[in-house]
Amino acid sequence: MVVVIRERDGQTFPFVAKSEAASVATIEGRIEPGTVVHADEASAWDALHAKFAMKRINHSEAYSWEGACTNQAESFFSRLRRAEIGTHHHIAGPYIAAYASEMAWREDNRRVSNGEQFLMAGRAALEHPVSRQWKGYWQR
Repeated sequence: MVVVIRERDGQTFPFVAKSEAASVATIEGRIEPGTVVHADEASAWDALHAKFAMKRINHSEAYSWEGACTNQAESFFSRLRRAEIGTHHHIAGPYIAAYASEMAWREDNRRVSNGEQFLMAGRAALEHPVSRQWKGYWQR
């Protein structure tokens, strides 16, 4: 499953975990103690109360309540689902982290012009060393 951490007016960090409970350690290691964390009512997030100020939202009752909302995370997951349905049609398990990272980049740069996005992607491709993960994947 994909779990996402989003910083208000900042970066999106998606990662793959076996379950929400298994993702707690990654979340604790990635976020500074004392940070206000917004989460839904899933019981796995109860463990985060020890390190963080938590704002929880029950989606069956509301999407935003007393300052608690997960709309930024929901926006990311919406973009990921739309990409799977409309563009990729199927996202295989071994590659889900790469697709999630792509959608995070798109989410973080959605207000950047298409021309600048093109230049950013081209610059990154030219400056990046050969990928050991993707090199020759079509030859398998």
